Order: sequence, then C-alpha cells, then structure tokens
Amino acid sequence: MIRELVTKLSGVLARNTHSIRRKCDAPVRVSFEPVRTTGNLHTTIEGLSISGEAADVSKTGIAFIVSAIRVKEFYLVGQDRKLIVELDLPGRKIKMKVIGRRYEKVGIHVSSERYLIGAEIVEMEESHRQAYDRFLRFGSNRSQSTSPSLEMGID
Repeated sequence: MIRELVTKLSGVLARNTHSIRRKCDAPVRVSFEPVRTTGNLHTTIEGLSISGEAADVSKTGIAFIVSAIRVKEFYLVGQDRKLIVELDLPGRKIKMKVIGRRYEKVGIHVSSERYLIGAEIVEMEESHRQAYDRFLRFGSNRSQSTSPSLEMGID
C-alpha cells in the first residue's frame, strides 16, 4: 500500500519536473552566436553553420540531429557556447538561442555517423515563443490562421 503511494507520488513529481517532449522532424539550421572578447575584438565565427533536423522539442529544450559535432574548430556542445537555431516549422521559422548540453553519436555505420544534440533554450523573441508554444500545444495539425473558414456544403 505505502509502496504504491510512493510510486504514484514519484510519477507525479517526475511528470511535473520535466517538460513534455513532442516528436518533430522539421529542418534546422544551427549557427554560432558571435563571441565577444576584450575591447572591440571578436572572434569571427559568423557565417559558420550546419544543417540538420529536429528530433524532439519541449518548452525548455530542443534535440536535433546533425552530421558533425563541430564546424571547423568550433564545437556545438561545451564551454556554454550559445548557438542560434532556426527551426523551420510549418507556416513559420522559429529562431532561438540555445546552449548545447549533451550529445551522443547515433547511426549504425561510420558512413552514416550522425550526432544527436540536446540543447537548452536560453532566449527567444516573444512572437517566436508564442508560435513555438502553439506548435508544442497543437502540433502541425492546427492551421496558423486565426480567422474562421467558411465551408459550403454544396454537393
């Protein structure tokens, strides 16, 4: 009896402490936020990007699959490096700043080697956040239009 109660309680706590994930296979483009150093000097990593696809999304994070863990000498995960992710959802592109938290190699063979990257969302414009939350809630099944449609029942 007590064991069942503890199991139910831990299940409720687990559901409330983690964001619900939604599977997603939308294209993503990942680039680096420009890094500021001392004075007016800054590292030139602008223009470096890699394309991939989202694996799943949640309110607080995103997981995406890319073909490499680094672009040139810049790693996608580590050193709290901010990345700019453009997620191409149906009807709108969502732009967010994330920090890569973990990665793992996926793929069966060396020729198809890819990396799954889990990233925490740290910044997003309000209009992008609203569209992203709408996608999380309704998926791609709900149209982006807010005006009602008129259907004619003519056979």
